[in-house]
Amino acid sequence: MGVLPRLKSRVASLLLTTFALLGTSGGAFAHPVPFSYLDLRLRGSDIEGSLVAHIADLAHDLKIEPPERLLEPSAASAQGGAIPAMFSQRLSILVDGRAVSLQWSEVEVIPERQSLRLRFQIRTERAPGRISVGGDLFPYDPSHRTFVNIYEGEALIQAILDWDRPRFDYYAGTAQGKAAVVSRFLPAGIEHILIGPDHILFLVGLLLPGGSLRRLALIVTAFTLAHTITLSLAALSVINPPASFIEPAIALSIVYVGADNLLRRGGRDARAWIAFAFGFIHGFGFAYVLREMDLPSRSLGWSLFSFNLGVEVGQLLIVAVVASALGVLRSRSEIVARRLAFAGSWAVVGAGAFWYIQRVFFPGGI
Repeated sequence: MGVLPRLKSRVASLLLTTFALLGTSGGAFAHPVPFSYLDLRLRGSDIEGSLVAHIADLAHDLKIEPPERLLEPSAASAQGGAIPAMFSQRLSILVDGRAVSLQWSEVEVIPERQSLRLRFQIRTERAPGRISVGGDLFPYDPSHRTFVNIYEGEALIQAILDWDRPRFDYYAGTAQGKAAVVSRFLPAGIEHILIGPDHILFLVGLLLPGGSLRRLALIVTAFTLAHTITLSLAALSVINPPASFIEPAIALSIVYVGADNLLRRGGRDARAWIAFAFGFIHGFGFAYVLREMDLPSRSLGWSLFSFNLGVEVGQLLIVAVVASALGVLRSRSEIVARRLAFAGSWAVVGAGAFWYIQRVFFPGGI
């Protein structure tokens, strides 16, 4: 475990300890902090868990008055069926994309924390690669938070589930975990470029004039190299230019590539340099999507590699379809192909100009 992850874990542990102390610092009848605590420990193919909830939250949903009754062992044991049944409906744990059953144990009273603890086990056929934790444990309180600790050997990963972040994905530090990272981020990269009309139109604009296979490969490679650099830097938070600058700049890159096609007229082919220069800008655009996916700190390299590989696969699909179609058209009629390139370049300029105006003057949509 590197220095930075260890530092983050220690800071998070300190914060969690502080919150726990605050939660028990009030009077016997107080409920100063709406927190629950979920611990998961990976033991090979099994997962051992515990869930700690405050008696005020439990008493509210179980309609028990006063809440302090739950601190009596007999009263807590009497709710040994109702509490697990309630949490089974509200707590969602997926292992490698599949829902699992939680085998609950007896309810334990924690008087000093005014809380109850429930332990449970999850048995799987093999060591998990990806564990997804989600749910709203106490829907009546929108400010409620669930602090999640996931232990794998000596490693500790922590997260907070709340109204804004209802789910957390953990990737194990094993071969299964790396495979899970690839299976999630590679398709996401493919999807992002295939549903991104601005990125597609930029590529189409570069391909419209045609050229040899070597020339097209050079253009695509230049674009790939540039956006890989900025994608990685932005995803790692080394450079974070605002979207209000990057999105209009992407639109201008589309205008530029279309205008270059119209003005070049058989002159020097600078498309590889254009692809390289504007590839830096498009890389930041890719990174915005990647950061929203909550990158796993322990598999950051694999997630970056997988997402970028997915982008390249999607990019190659676009290039293969467009270049093949244009090649077939040129083989049948060079004149028609030139007219299409001319009209297509104007369309590229028009679309880029529209996006630029929209993103600068109407960022909320027209």
